[in-house]
Amino acid sequence: AEQWVPFDYEVSTIGARNVQGDVVVYPLTENRHVDGILRESRAPVEAPNLAALAADYMSRLLHELDYVGVLALELFVVDDRLLANEFAPRVHNSGHWTIEGVTASQFRNHVLAVTGRALESPALNGHAGMLNLIGEMPPGDGLPESGSLHDYGKAPRPGRKLGHITVVADSATERERKLTEIIDFVTESTRG
Repeated sequence: AEQWVPFDYEVSTIGARNVQGDVVVYPLTENRHVDGILRESRAPVEAPNLAALAADYMSRLLHELDYVGVLALELFVVDDRLLANEFAPRVHNSGHWTIEGVTASQFRNHVLAVTGRALESPALNGHAGMLNLIGEMPPGDGLPESGSLHDYGKAPRPGRKLGHITVVADSATERERKLTEIIDFVTESTRG
């Protein structure tokens, strides 16, 4: 049933639906993996046609499943098409950037959805980027001020997601500068 798909890049869309059937969909996110583990996410994806298509898929999936809560849908971009990879019925690692990156995080809307309350619009606070911290945590001192550190409090071990760092900027160019600064710091501090 599964086959290898030559794709351009991977994206995810996250949506929430409450008991009343109201839906919100988050901005489309590009995801980069290393060794099968999500390393980086960036939002929004600057492809309005793909974002609209992904939002439509998400809305239809939420309604078809009569789903309540947050749902993530991973997609492969192939030229100008989206191919579904998998969906996850929960808040999702590719949406952790929403904590700082939008006005109502995936966690907030999940709680609102499952408690039957009105969902909040996930309006962008800027261009967001997220770096997963895999295997070990960088030292807390010296972390560039441009990032927001989230430590999950887990014991270190190879391949384990221990936390993430989020950046938010006024432009995609500034987001890339901040994210590169964070990646360089984490790489250097965990190399020894």
